[in-house]
Amino acid sequence: MTSSLFYAFLVFMVVMYFTPGPNNIMLLSSGLTYGFRRTIPHIAGIVLGFAFMVAAVGLGFGTVFLAYPILQTLLKYAGAAYLICLAAVIAMSAPAKSGEEKARGPMTFWGAAMFQWINAKGWVIVIGTITAYAAIAQFPFNIAVQTVISLMVGTVSTVVWALFGTALRPVLTSERLVRAFNVLMAILLLASLYPVFMDA
Repeated sequence: MTSSLFYAFLVFMVVMYFTPGPNNIMLLSSGLTYGFRRTIPHIAGIVLGFAFMVAAVGLGFGTVFLAYPILQTLLKYAGAAYLICLAAVIAMSAPAKSGEEKARGPMTFWGAAMFQWINAKGWVIVIGTITAYAAIAQFPFNIAVQTVISLMVGTVSTVVWALFGTALRPVLTSERLVRAFNVLMAILLLASLYPVFMDA
């Protein structure tokens, strides 16, 4: 294993995971609206779903997209449409009251895991991981290393973003402030679509 390439890969993963993107913005909003404990399934879905995606693409699933480029285009625009709907839901979110606990809630484990396949930033990370850092080790050990690092960095970053949102709960005490914050998060979520449309 090339140590310089390994450290470069670590830097790439930390930068890509910790910078704002659809997952982090949704976790921030979820932490604020629902609290950390109720956001844990969302966190787990992102971490495990994305790691599975890295492993699947690295082990050959990505060749399907090379053979049928239309599939990648469809996923890209399906993801954009979903994020627009999600931004609308976040913009209208208010703090969950006791009587609404069962009626609404954060994203589920499976919802978060499946979302990774239509997440534009997620695809940038996966493609960068599998192509630029393939020489990190011999195949298939390189995919195992990339998947494990994805699990570790993903766990830390998602927990940090969710805790950040949870930490804002005592600060944003009024429903009006929470709504204003969620509108800002929705705008940032829409802004994360910029690379999708610039690449069209």
